[in-house]
Amino acid sequence: MKKNVLFFLLLSISAIAISQGKIVESLIIHSKGLGKDVRYSIYLPSDYESSQRRYPVLYLLHGYSDDETGWAQFGEVQKIANETISKGDATQMIIVMPDAGVSWYINDAAGKVKYEDFFINEFIPFIDSVYKTRSKKQYRAVAGLSMGGYGSFIYAMKHPDLFSAAAPLSAAIWNDDHITGMPENGWKNYKFNELFGTDLAGKNRLTETWNKNSVLKLAATVAVEKLNQVRYYIDCGDDDMLVKGNMELHSIFLDRKVKHEFRVRDGAHNWPYWRSSLPEVLKFISEGFHR
Repeated sequence: MKKNVLFFLLLSISAIAISQGKIVESLIIHSKGLGKDVRYSIYLPSDYESSQRRYPVLYLLHGYSDDETGWAQFGEVQKIANETISKGDATQMIIVMPDAGVSWYINDAAGKVKYEDFFINEFIPFIDSVYKTRSKKQYRAVAGLSMGGYGSFIYAMKHPDLFSAAAPLSAAIWNDDHITGMPENGWKNYKFNELFGTDLAGKNRLTETWNKNSVLKLAATVAVEKLNQVRYYIDCGDDDMLVKGNMELHSIFLDRKVKHEFRVRDGAHNWPYWRSSLPEVLKFISEGFHR
């Protein structure tokens, strides 16, 4: 009996050890398009160095005012990924966390900071060339919180040929009324005057750049066939100031019959909520990684 207990204990310890991936923080890629170095952190599976296999990739995007270390330091992504994988709820994967500054993951109106072009045309090809990734769409997903949730929607809706799944958490989603009525200090604090190309108020804020990068407009106008090329997992707390925008997006998806999972749970716009979301995100995207 004691031998059996010891045997199962050793099996359990081995299973846990197998799933201990690691994070390397603040690596650098030089972007020709941005004209500067961009930092990124990366989670590598436990058997990455010893295995000959290639891995699916999750691009995990940080929020406003954070950087490439946010998910590692405050989101505890290494601990959560290791635990979720060791339980068998998620598959072994590479998790990439780039620094986007306050770019909102898009190209600004003036063409000075073309972050979306960098991400799509430089960063993804770079990761696929340097790391042992599975580079087909089926094995690539994007997720993020707040500004990163916004970026997740933008990339999935604009580039459905590149991502199998998107999991925006507490996504920064606003409608036209919110944008036109935003106080001037908020408009400038979020750098929207630079991003969307105007210092003006009211309807003058609804510029071409805004219209091309409004999550709600994309949800309403992109062909349903394209939207349904991506699996969506949308999660926002009931005490989050962004929950109304997420509910409006949910309503549009329902009306247009866009397949998606939608969650409103008890919680606010904070790290405890996002940490509690991450295991379900990893589980959801892993389901798409399997055939």
